[in-house]
Amino acid sequence: MLRLWAPWRRSYVESAEGRAGESGTCFLCAFPAENRDVERGILWRWRHWYALLNAYPYTNGHVMLVLCRHHEGFCGLEPQEAAELAPALQQCEGAIRDAYRPEGLNLGVNLGRSAGAGAVGHLHIHIVPRWNGDTNFMTAVGDTRVLPESLTSSYARLHAAFDKLGTA
Repeated sequence: MLRLWAPWRRSYVESAEGRAGESGTCFLCAFPAENRDVERGILWRWRHWYALLNAYPYTNGHVMLVLCRHHEGFCGLEPQEAAELAPALQQCEGAIRDAYRPEGLNLGVNLGRSAGAGAVGHLHIHIVPRWNGDTNFMTAVGDTRVLPESLTSSYARLHAAFDKLGTA
């Protein structure tokens, strides 16, 4: 397996862990409170959810729909949170479809560390645009992913699509 050295990622991971340890909250809790939406990649806000550009995307346009409060699963969602979930997912899907014209979408939820959750204990849903042939030889043979668009460009493209859709 190819290993890519990415020392810039360490400071991000440590700052997220440090914030959780010092303040008692995780980075998904801290991000919306910081009011640094562009810097943090927050694309859109609802009352109980926010859309966040994934900083380590599977493909360009990989968005996470994040619950505003620290809670792990769907069981125990407040009625207002549950009611807002489907419209927020619809708006995320619409923005991704408008911005990227994918041939398909993957939606995924990892509840708990053993299920692959990177932000353990905080409910978030991955929405990943997909295209026929997007798993090419680099992924299959080289165990390497190539992303042809910067996060800054992805943010601008998706933010414009959310603006175009308006409030769900």
